Amino acid sequence: MNGSNQGFDPEIISKYKRKMNNLKQSYVIENDQDNTDEFMNFYFVGLHEGQEVIFDTILYTLRLHHNSELFEIAEHKAAQRFPEFKSIQYEEDENGDLTKLNDKEEEIGLFMTEVIFELEEEEAVKVKEHVEIDLHLDFGIGIDACLNVEKITHEVIEEFIKNYNSNTLDLDETLYSFQSEDYELN
Repeated sequence: MNGSNQGFDPEIISKYKRKMNNLKQSYVIENDQDNTDEFMNFYFVGLHEGQEVIFDTILYTLRLHHNSELFEIAEHKAAQRFPEFKSIQYEEDENGDLTKLNDKEEEIGLFMTEVIFELEEEEAVKVKEHVEIDLHLDFGIGIDACLNVEKITHEVIEEFIKNYNSNTLDLDETLYSFQSEDYELN
């Protein structure tokens, strides 16, 4: 499995450890363009079957996971109702502002919003903390993890890595449902 996977290569692992040591933290963020306060992609070193490996990790909040599930259901229902629907593509104009959707896209967007609000009101979608391992990456081993935290902070990442590496990660099995933020209209 790890013959050509450089995430198992001791020299590459040492390089990552040096980076982490220089940063005085137990992880490295390679590309932070997609990262937000609710989603973080990073690398850390740990053991898999007694062998050191680099874990390519995606860590995100339970709220983001819930919203993603809602959106996926809304897209599916939109595709059923509007056979021409593929997905809504938002484009920017020369000033970086979003261009106006056409009438059909606007109708589909409103339909999807209604579906999401109904699902939220009914608490039809419930999510829980989880960790999934992907052994089939080209580099290292993948971890997809979701935690019930407000934000993915440096402290949350460090705690996750510490608990994962010491095999003391205690996931909350409770199912949660979230409501959209209430926005004040002025």
